Amino acid sequence: MQIKDVLLAPGNGAFFYDDQAAIRSGAIQDGFIYVGEPITPGFTSLRLPASSLSVGLVLADDIIVWGDMMGVQYSGAGGRDPLFETVQISELTSRVLVPRLLDVDASGYLNACAKVFEPFEQKRLPLAIEYGVSQALLRAAAHLHRTTMAEIVCSEFDLPLPTRRVPIYCQSGDAREINLDKMILKGADVLPHGLINSRQKFGVGGRTFMEFVKWVAARTRELGRPGYHPVLHFDVYGWIGQEIGLEPQLIADFICKVADTVPDFTLNIESPSDFGSTQAQIENYAKIVSILDNRGSSARIVVDERCNTLEDIRHFAEAEAAHLVQIKTPDVGSIADTARAVLLCKENKVGAYVGGSCTETDLSAQASVHVSVATQADMMLAKPGMGVDEAFSIVGNEQNRLLATLNRRWAQSENVG
Repeated sequence: MQIKDVLLAPGNGAFFYDDQAAIRSGAIQDGFIYVGEPITPGFTSLRLPASSLSVGLVLADDIIVWGDMMGVQYSGAGGRDPLFETVQISELTSRVLVPRLLDVDASGYLNACAKVFEPFEQKRLPLAIEYGVSQALLRAAAHLHRTTMAEIVCSEFDLPLPTRRVPIYCQSGDAREINLDKMILKGADVLPHGLINSRQKFGVGGRTFMEFVKWVAARTRELGRPGYHPVLHFDVYGWIGQEIGLEPQLIADFICKVADTVPDFTLNIESPSDFGSTQAQIENYAKIVSILDNRGSSARIVVDERCNTLEDIRHFAEAEAAHLVQIKTPDVGSIADTARAVLLCKENKVGAYVGGSCTETDLSAQASVHVSVATQADMMLAKPGMGVDEAFSIVGNEQNRLLATLNRRWAQSENVG
């Protein structure tokens, strides 16, 4: 089951790479761009079109299966890999990965990943490479076994075939009001993200943010169909800590205050603060989680920054330093590690959210769906892009097709039995 050839094709991500440090420092938004000098290495301007690199594996029957490499929107921030550079990644892939791929048995997924992703020059390969190549290897295994990618994951990790759909979370980008209406009308399970990434959006003492939360809840009641009751999820990009202070008690107090304004909803607060390092993040997030739990708050803490790789996720989960972990797929690396991360969260009774980035592609989003459903994650991101419609259809339709296929498998097995 060898790979005959490897193709590389440059492409576009579905959104933009942004210099988070410069935006946090007060960069002014002018239309769609941010004005100011870049801070994060690699950025020539504060907002750059996202690039990607497709890797195609030519199989023995001349079928070509693909996976896509890319970085995340806020590359180089919060301990993440630096800005994705297509030329550099292409050169490294050609020099190091292609010989390994041509020498691997593509029929055994986890074994193939282990061999292809061995360290190079005593360092781990760029996570974007792992992410794209692991998608292609997953599609190769699915093709060779005449099955779905989800079934390959179930087989490799000894999981039962799933029957439950995974809730879908939509993100709004800066078009918060219009995109919220789209989410409500389409019945998103979790919404709206909100992109609270600046002092202007958070407000003095968080007042602007609190008003936005109340408006989202009211709009959901106004436009939602009878019985519609989504989870409210807001990504504040560390602004609670930045505005109110880096004291866990003060942060927890503020979050409880926000939750009290929408008592009928479950409230997810993502990235309430950035404490500067992974260890500090773990220690302080664990304190915030403990305070909220002791108060019986409906608010849940979601970790993103400083929780990138599988090892990071393990440390956060074991320390109970979040109610929900965003498994940010391009930052985790191999999509096999995304599956491991979900299972690790479940073992530690922590919620598993298979996320990612608006900068991804249709192919990476579809592969993420299969891993999310196979491992029965608690929720998954509608991606790529920031337009809601496209991402919701790509992820939602892929999940529906997958579940229809798996239901047929169940029916066939029952008939045989």
